[in-house]
Amino acid sequence: MHLDFSEQQQHLIERLRELAQNSFAPRAPLYDQQASFPTEDFEDLHREGYLGAAIPSGYGGMGLSPHSGDVFTLWMLTKEIAKADLSLARCWEGHNNSMVLLQHLAQPSQQKRWFEGVMQRGEKWAAWSGEPQTRTPGQKTKIGTEVSLVEGGYVVDGSKVFATSATAAEWAILLVSTEGAGGARHATGSLDSQLLLACDLSDPSVETDDSWWDPIGMRGTVSHRVQFNKTFIPAENAIGKPGQYLREAWQTRFTPQYAASFLGAAEMAYEYALKTLQAKKQGDDPYVQHHLAHMAMNVETGHLWLRHVAHLWETDHHEEAKLAGNRARYLIEHLAEETLRHCIRACGARCLNRPSPLERVYRDLSFYVRHDSDDQVLAMIGKSLMHEDYDVSFFTQKPAP
Repeated sequence: MHLDFSEQQQHLIERLRELAQNSFAPRAPLYDQQASFPTEDFEDLHREGYLGAAIPSGYGGMGLSPHSGDVFTLWMLTKEIAKADLSLARCWEGHNNSMVLLQHLAQPSQQKRWFEGVMQRGEKWAAWSGEPQTRTPGQKTKIGTEVSLVEGGYVVDGSKVFATSATAAEWAILLVSTEGAGGARHATGSLDSQLLLACDLSDPSVETDDSWWDPIGMRGTVSHRVQFNKTFIPAENAIGKPGQYLREAWQTRFTPQYAASFLGAAEMAYEYALKTLQAKKQGDDPYVQHHLAHMAMNVETGHLWLRHVAHLWETDHHEEAKLAGNRARYLIEHLAEETLRHCIRACGARCLNRPSPLERVYRDLSFYVRHDSDDQVLAMIGKSLMHEDYDVSFFTQKPAP
């Protein structure tokens, strides 16, 4: 499959592929078992310059982003990391998404300060919105933040959950509202109440509750509950204009990254199956041939869809890119799940027995695809075809004016 990479792009991808397979993949089982952050992996990413993948070249980065003319390489880097460890890929996504926001929404003085911290000191970033308002059975405490405007800045009080990289990131972009809890995804206030605030996580008023996070998969993302105890955030740490994140649908730039991670899981399952079945000398089994054929076509389809979406971003067809990215995200989720099913049926129960890496990938993918409701994503696609109002960012809210 020819994806038209330049020599430089191919070098970046191959170098990371080697690092991922030789270093990240062997470490992944322990991070999963301990539900611990992949610290060594991020140290490697920093040493090799990949923490600056989405930072502009003028600040020493690689300049890979939806508006830089090359986002496909970024997504292929994500795919290579996801093949080794989906949890690591999620933490990497959050960091790069933060860099894209800083590149386009932050002031030059903010960019200089924060990009320098990443490139020189390996500072890790995350972006946190999670404030679901519906209580689950047995949930005793309310989730959500209250934001107050005070002299010199803002005070954030309350909690967020699904806070990826909570125990390891130095900075987090908080998506919050001055009109009450909900973050961005679950907010009900006006767009002008929506803020992006960069929080220094070394502040002693920020506490992490690791007892909240005990999922079946994606354990290494350490997506804990974080408590803000009247945390002061100076005005100089406000990013962009109020409401800009939703008005300009910035979430749509990041949705294809999920698809890239799903594709990494699918490609890992395909390669695992191919190696296993060749070792078992089952190439003449027609049912095995059927499974492998489906898997190969699924992986190829995923690549072609991401290449299509990237081309739209890279050629400034932004409105088409937003919709195409959501289509790719929906489709590749299902292609990845189907690919894992084919792998399991072809390889048998032993592939789900530890220490098989497929057992972890199976758990991780089944959890990660729940990030959005695919029913809502599909409904949004249908609404767009019928020219109905739709929310291109989070799929369930009213569309931003």
